[in-house]
Amino acid sequence: MLTAARGRPPRGRRPALGPYLLVAPAVLGMLYLLLYPFGRALLISFQDFRLRELIRGDAEFVGLRNYQTLLGDPRFWDVVRRTFLFMAVNVLAIMILSTLVALMIERLGRVGRAVVLGSLVLVWAVPVVAATTVFQWLFHSEFGIVNETLTDLGFTSFEGYPWFADGGAAFTILVLLVVWQSVPFAAITLYSALTTVPAELHESARLDGAGATRVFRSVTFPLVRPIFMLVVSLEVIWTFKAFVQIWVMTRGGPGDATTILPVHAVQTALASQRYDLGAAASMVTVLLMSGVLVLYFRQLFRQEGKHL
Repeated sequence: MLTAARGRPPRGRRPALGPYLLVAPAVLGMLYLLLYPFGRALLISFQDFRLRELIRGDAEFVGLRNYQTLLGDPRFWDVVRRTFLFMAVNVLAIMILSTLVALMIERLGRVGRAVVLGSLVLVWAVPVVAATTVFQWLFHSEFGIVNETLTDLGFTSFEGYPWFADGGAAFTILVLLVVWQSVPFAAITLYSALTTVPAELHESARLDGAGATRVFRSVTFPLVRPIFMLVVSLEVIWTFKAFVQIWVMTRGGPGDATTILPVHAVQTALASQRYDLGAAASMVTVLLMSGVLVLYFRQLFRQEGKHL
C-alpha cells in the first residue's frame, strides 16, 4: 500500500498555483496583443467603417456587404492569383537553395563551417527595411551598381534601365530580396536537422552502392522530413504575408505588378479610406493562408500515416 500510494499527492492537497500565477501576466499580455487586433479587424470588416466612423465612432453594422463587394471585384482576384504565384516562387526557391546550402555546410571543415554559418547569421540579422533599401540602391536606374556592372560587361541596353518601372523586373527583384532574407534561417534550421542523422546510416548506404542523390532521398530526407515540412510551413506564412519589402520598395507598383493581399488591404484602407474593405481583405488573407496550411498539414500527416 505504501508503494502504490507513493506517487500520489496527499489527499485533499490542492495543486500549486504559483507557477501559473507567474506566467499568467505574460500569457494574458500575449493573448491581448494577438487577439484584440484580430477581433477588432474582424468587427470592422462587418461594419461601414470609413474616415467619418473612425473619427465619430458610430459605425453601422452591414453584415457581409463588405465581403460581397470585395469578392465581386475582379482586381481582388488578380491580386489573389499574384499572391499565390509570389508565395509559390519564393517558397520553392528558398527550400531548394536552403537545402543545398545546408548540405554544403555539412561537408565543410570546421573553419569553413564557422565562416558560412557566421555569414548566414549576419545576413539574417539585417533589418528588413535596411535590406530593402540596399536592394533599391543596387537596382537604381542611374546610380545602381547592377546597371553599371551590366553596362561594363557590354550590355549597353541596361544603361539607365528603370528596373522598378517594369512590372516583371520589380517582381523578380522582390523575389530575390525575400529569398535572400529567408535562406539563412531555413538553411541553419535544415543544417541542424542534418546533424541529427547518424553517420552510420550514410556509410551503410554507400557500402550498398548508393550515390549521393540516392543517399539523400532514401536515408537523409526521411529522417529530416518533419523539420523540412516545418520550415516549409513557416516560409509559406512569411512569404504569404510579405508586406514591408513590397511597401518600402514599390508600394505595389508599377500598376499592380507587385501588389499581393497584405499590400492590397493597406492600399484599400489608406488610399480609399475604406477601412472596412481593408479589414475584410485582411480576414480573407488569413482564411486563404489558413486553408493553404490546413491542406499542407493534411498531406503531411497523410504521408506520416496519420489522420488529421
